[in-house]
Amino acid sequence: MELSRGIVSAPLRPVYSGHGRCGPLSGAFSPPQSSSTVEVRRCCISKALQPRQEWVEGWVRRNDTLVRGLPIVVGGASLVAVLLNRAVSGIAAVTDASSSQSRADILTLVLSVTDILAGLVWLSIRPKSISPAVPEGVECKRVLPGVSSSALHELLWTWDSLTTATCCKSLVIVYGGNCVLQIGVAAGYPEDGNALNVDAQKFIGSLYKSAMESKKQSYLANLALYPGRSELPFLPANTQALILQSIGDKGVVIVGGDTIRGFTNIDQAWIAMIADKLDATLSKS
Repeated sequence: MELSRGIVSAPLRPVYSGHGRCGPLSGAFSPPQSSSTVEVRRCCISKALQPRQEWVEGWVRRNDTLVRGLPIVVGGASLVAVLLNRAVSGIAAVTDASSSQSRADILTLVLSVTDILAGLVWLSIRPKSISPAVPEGVECKRVLPGVSSSALHELLWTWDSLTTATCCKSLVIVYGGNCVLQIGVAAGYPEDGNALNVDAQKFIGSLYKSAMESKKQSYLANLALYPGRSELPFLPANTQALILQSIGDKGVVIVGGDTIRGFTNIDQAWIAMIADKLDATLSKS
């Protein structure tokens, strides 16, 4: 009897799958579930687990004009409320410094006017939308002769990955004093329109030196603001953003993008990891 009572009164515990997440009971006690039911349940769980901050951020983005005009509404309503309160309560229209009500009304009026001015500023100043620019140049795909098949596969994988996940439109890899890869959109010769060659021996400007000496990534979020862009004549003239990442002690990766501030922190960290991977691959080829 004691044993059966303990089994009946024992609380049910969740069953955990191999991934450490709570799942349905398995075996004869789990009723069959259709795929549609599982999808609905997953959708509900994902919505329930969505962080509140992301929900608020999404609502603000969808109602940008309304949010910017809220200070005007609040300030105007407060101003009207103060004036009505003073008119209905029978307080003299002349402000009396010795009256606590007058001092409170003055403070409320100041705050109301401040809210209205803040709302006007929010409506007049809006962030400029940044759209990708169409690179001005010609398509190019040049690989250094003698590169092994494994290294070539690695280089092409790098290009495909960057163009798929980032705003990369041009990629140049200089390693061991040679241009190993030039792919994407490149500047063209004015005579025949062919892609401009990358002369690795002449590409020893301040940008290259800073990237090699510091062994750190150089991110030019708005390339038009940097005079050093003249050191990269092989890139399209309207390249918007640029990343220079050193490859060990022997080379550098040049990534050109079509959007101002288009490379995120995750993109920059990922490019740094790709450079380490390329260093290990190219050093063996």
